[in-house]
Amino acid sequence: MAFDIEMIKEVYDRYPERIAAARKAVGRPLALTEKILYAHLSEGVASQAYDRGVSYVDFKPDRVAMQDATAQMALLQFMQAGKSQVAVPSTVHCDHLIQAEVGAEKDLSQAKDKNREVYDFLSSVSNKYGIGFWKPGAGIIHQVVLENYAFPGGMMIGTDSHTPNAGGLGMVAIGVGGADACDVMAGLPWELKFPKLIGVKLTGKLSGWTSAKDVILKVAGILTVKGGTGAIVEYFGEGANSLSATGKGTICNMGAEIGATTSIFGYDEKSAAYLSGTGRADVAELANGIAEHLTGDPEVYADPAKYFDEVIEINLSELEPHVNGPFTPDLAWPISKFAAAVKENDWPAKLEVGLIGSCTNSSYEDISRAASLAQQAVDKKLIAKSEYTITPGSEQVRYTVDRDGFLDTFGKMGGVVLANACGPCIGQWARHGAEKQEKNSIITSFNRNFAKRADGNPNTHAFVASPEIVTALAIAGDLTFNPLTDTLVNEEGKQVKLDEPAGLELPTKGFAVEDAGYQKPAEDGSSVVVSVSETSDRLQLLESFQPWEGTDLKGLKLLIKAKGKCTTDHISMAGPWLRFRGHLDNISNNMLIGAVNAYNDQTNSVKNQLTGAYGEVPATQRDYKANGIGSIVVGDENYGEGSSREHAAMEPRFLGVRAILVKSFARIHETNLKKQGMLALTFVNPSDYELIQEDDSIDILGLTDFAPGKQLQVVLNHADGSYDTIQVNHTYNEGQIDWFKAGSALNLIKAKS
Repeated sequence: MAFDIEMIKEVYDRYPERIAAARKAVGRPLALTEKILYAHLSEGVASQAYDRGVSYVDFKPDRVAMQDATAQMALLQFMQAGKSQVAVPSTVHCDHLIQAEVGAEKDLSQAKDKNREVYDFLSSVSNKYGIGFWKPGAGIIHQVVLENYAFPGGMMIGTDSHTPNAGGLGMVAIGVGGADACDVMAGLPWELKFPKLIGVKLTGKLSGWTSAKDVILKVAGILTVKGGTGAIVEYFGEGANSLSATGKGTICNMGAEIGATTSIFGYDEKSAAYLSGTGRADVAELANGIAEHLTGDPEVYADPAKYFDEVIEINLSELEPHVNGPFTPDLAWPISKFAAAVKENDWPAKLEVGLIGSCTNSSYEDISRAASLAQQAVDKKLIAKSEYTITPGSEQVRYTVDRDGFLDTFGKMGGVVLANACGPCIGQWARHGAEKQEKNSIITSFNRNFAKRADGNPNTHAFVASPEIVTALAIAGDLTFNPLTDTLVNEEGKQVKLDEPAGLELPTKGFAVEDAGYQKPAEDGSSVVVSVSETSDRLQLLESFQPWEGTDLKGLKLLIKAKGKCTTDHISMAGPWLRFRGHLDNISNNMLIGAVNAYNDQTNSVKNQLTGAYGEVPATQRDYKANGIGSIVVGDENYGEGSSREHAAMEPRFLGVRAILVKSFARIHETNLKKQGMLALTFVNPSDYELIQEDDSIDILGLTDFAPGKQLQVVLNHADGSYDTIQVNHTYNEGQIDWFKAGSALNLIKAKS
């Protein structure tokens, strides 16, 4: 569980020289983001000014973190890399495979039994290669990282889209696919397009019902789900300094919902207090020694419009609590306008369930403020009208809030404490009755609320708010209730009003835990055996993808033309499919089953050009593969937004899809496709999407001269004998073109080992 103090010293030792060189190269003051990025340039990369949003740059991250669902494929890939140990500190966290059904103790016990094969694999492979292993029940990856590993000025990649949570402690923490993690663990540099910078200036101070969650809910409403694409969001100002470290973590965590590469706050007194409160006073002492380098230059913050690509300003003193949704996290409603929106849109006003916790909002501060409202419900004789669940973020937080009586308070209100895991947030929730697909409403303090994500019911209207607002609305059982202004009728028939929530940033008695759930790896793992059964339906050793054949791709069948939003949840669903995350063949049976076919407005129903019949997407693609025919997937805007799951790229690659052609990509998914040797292409003219017909046979020309910045041609051969030729763009650089030619990035790693 050690937080690698020597590694942190090494990082800080190079800061003054690296930043001085960067400031000279750039020729101007630097934002915090730029300081960290330039300080983490890979060895051998010249000190020069890089064009934001244009230059691909090699970096050297300080650590890697993986959650159990994505770690399986990442480590299966790493096993092929020919390395005996990971090159950077790395950890695995078992948080995704625990299904919430009845309560923490029983759910955890069932998960350990049900997932024993996977946990044993992850434990043994971690032990063998020098990776720290956090057992099931230890907590959610992002909360555990914040409590144990995140440090100001560091750089981390994680195989989960909400890795930016660590930005709350001033770390550039970026969600990636498992192939990227594999590269870094193998000692290779990590490539990223130098991001643009969005500055968010926070003034004033939060008070009353408003919390840090409301900052990111407001920002999501401003920037939308793709407004942060290709950018890092840097928060600054007096308002930023007033927020707790965990509150900052909440804001950075949910920055994934605006498509941002990551989000970050500078180092300040709140950061130091949290480091000390979580047993890392020596890290705070080191950070104090280079504090000037762990925040942006004063000139940048004095005139942000001059140095950021975009600037947003929010006055925390005027900020209202927000509720975002349904079906998308950027549909933002101030609480004063939310009741009217519910009525005008005919959303179900009756609230069925309120859920708090998750990686986004499970800090001591979050739990204590929500518990203050639960105590009010008990004291004011209010009975919660909705179901209510609590998901602690880590065993340390759970143990501490239990010691301090908060869990008992929730119990008196009727709350159910779930395991320290992702649970309902990712669809690992056995919600009884969801199969009826009835129209209903739930509200969570989670981060993501796409249709069907929580419980598989497309008619579940999921809303996102702070733990305080979720708790208040669960007590009321009514989405039109405004706790700032409205009253409730208690058991005695009296009108009562909820007081403002109150809580503590850190426990006055300090954090405590009996067993944090950490397994230290073996000093020498050479004798550790990692076994994967050939008959397993959950784990499968990987075989290398075939290299490019050296020719243009002709005669590709259109597999599906996806209509509208197509997230990684649509491409590779979670929920019950999580059990197959380590078995590429089996999980490929969920490929694109959630995508809407533009020709019939149905999901998982596409035309098989070989038979003329309509069938399931994976079955149709398997038929093409069996007949040696490649295919292409066409999509809309921001294709692949959402989770970092690389399965959404590996499944089509495994089944024989050769290219994805869309109007625009989400960052992580585009990179994942490139890593797996796929062609990730975008329309030069987005309107060309309309030219593609259901029976098209498609050629991709120009691959024999594949080069950075050079467009490719796509020929759409229609069933009536006519054709259209269109130009398509790509963002491949020389190294990424080598991935394509080799068949995958991993193939190149193996060739160099």
